Amino acid sequence: MKLNFKTSYIVIGVIILVVLLIFGGRMFLIIQAGERGVIFRPYTSGLDKENIYSEGFHIIAPWNEMYIYNVREQQREETMDVLDKNGLSISMDVTVRFNPSYIKIGFLHEQFGVNFVNVLVVPEVRSSVRQVAGRYTAEEIYSTKRSEVEQSIINETKEVLGENYIDMRAMLIRSINLPPQIKDAIEGKLKTEQEALAYTFRLDRERSEAERRRIEAEGIAAYNRIINASLTDKILKQRGIEATIQLSESSNAKIIIIGNNEDGLPLILGNN
Repeated sequence: MKLNFKTSYIVIGVIILVVLLIFGGRMFLIIQAGERGVIFRPYTSGLDKENIYSEGFHIIAPWNEMYIYNVREQQREETMDVLDKNGLSISMDVTVRFNPSYIKIGFLHEQFGVNFVNVLVVPEVRSSVRQVAGRYTAEEIYSTKRSEVEQSIINETKEVLGENYIDMRAMLIRSINLPPQIKDAIEGKLKTEQEALAYTFRLDRERSEAERRRIEAEGIAAYNRIINASLTDKILKQRGIEATIQLSESSNAKIIIIGNNEDGLPLILGNN
């Protein structure tokens, strides 16, 4: 009897060991930092979209399945050919940074699965870039409205990804490549426009300086006319007398008064 009990324990232990060896990898899970898990229960409730598993050790039934998602910020670089408003082919290099919404992993998994980057993110980025580029000319994309084009791409991509449980952190247009002849034509046009602006600036500056001088000259002329109109003989004689008195009060002056006529002013000559 004792032998039978021992044999039963051994059998049970072996069975448990076999089960652990076969199903241990599915039952015992460790979710790493920067990851989240969503569980699928095929025989009961199906995909549990509401309860998200965070980092740490977890035990699940062997017939259930846990899908692990990297929720750290990720980056994709894409090179694509797009058409401008006039049908001209343009090559653009863009970088997008994003991460799945932490609490919406279940919904993301239900609609797009673990390959969501290639199924959702990349196609939507490409689509937004093409749609926005098609509203502008090559010159606007390359130079005059580049920042506006970039912001439009960011806004439209962020909106569509946000609706599908992706948080877009940033998007950057790294480079825009045009056919050489188109690029040379645009750069030549921009150079000519800059030169024309510089020439116009110089003309405006010279016109402003000429106007300043004209106004200054008119002011001086008006001042002289007022002064000339106010300088009567009596005022001139009074000013001369005042100047003579001031000179006579100087300690270095030697006074010699000479009148050149009866109405003339005195003169002071000599010094000590």
